[in-house]
This record gives sequence, structure tokens and C-alpha cells, in this order.
Amino acid sequence: MVGLIGKIRDAGRVAEPAPPQPEQGLPAAGLGGSVQVRHVDAGSCNGCEIEVGQAFGPTYDAERHGVRLVASPRHADVLTVTGPVTVNMAGPLRATYEAMPRPGLVVAVGDCARDCGVFAGGYGVLGPVSDVVPVDVQVPGCPPEPAAIVAALRGVSGR
Repeated sequence: MVGLIGKIRDAGRVAEPAPPQPEQGLPAAGLGGSVQVRHVDAGSCNGCEIEVGQAFGPTYDAERHGVRLVASPRHADVLTVTGPVTVNMAGPLRATYEAMPRPGLVVAVGDCARDCGVFAGGYGVLGPVSDVVPVDVQVPGCPPEPAAIVAALRGVSGR
């Protein structure tokens, strides 16, 4: 045992240093550390929900980066929203945002959440997420890849 410890001491640090993290233009109020996420579907076609599910599945595993889905907005640091905001979902989306502790960040996932996408001009569509609650990070795509969703949540978490 003493010989092994001596070898470890003599070898020193063998691993190379980690590469620097690139700046992604994320909010200055980055949360750092573990992040609790509440997801809201504001009226999408469910394509983005499938990708969000994959982001938290075993292949992309967002939880290894300290990002975890929670059931209550009162426990959430981040609100992810998919789909354009429909007339019927505007009130519940505002209520969910108001129930979050501050500083609460909002991530608009997908083109529909960003600018209504293919649903623009629909009779039941109120508008993009930014018309109802302030958006801090946007993830483009129809639907966005799970890797892009994980990257955005990693940027918010600071990991």
C-alpha cells in the first residue's frame, strides 16, 4: 500500500487541464450549480416535448449536468416553455412564472415558442412566449435537438 501511494505521489497529476468553457451569451444571472426545471407546454404539437423527454433520457442525460425536472413551479429555478402561447394557456403560464422563486429564468424551446413558427396567425394563438413572460434563453429548431436543449440548460446552470 505504501508503495502505491509513493508511485501516485511521484507521478503527480497526469490528467490534462479541462478546456475553457466558451461564452454562450447567456443571462448574467446564471444560476450556477444544480438547477431545477419546470416544463410547460403552452400549445405545441408535442414535437418539442418528445425532444425535452429525450434530453432527460439515458442517452443525453441532462441530470448528469445538475439539471433536474420538478413537478412544482415553487421548486423551480428555470421554466422551459414549448409551443406558441394559446389564448387558454396565457393565464396558466403567467401563474406558473409568478409562482417561481426569483431569480427565475425562462427558456423558450423551439421555433414556435420563439416566434409562433407554423402556428403564426392561428385563431387560438396569442403569440410567442416572450409576449407573456420575459424570456432569457431561446433554443431554435423545429423541433430542437436534445443536445441543443441540454446545452442551453447547461449554460443556465453554469456547468
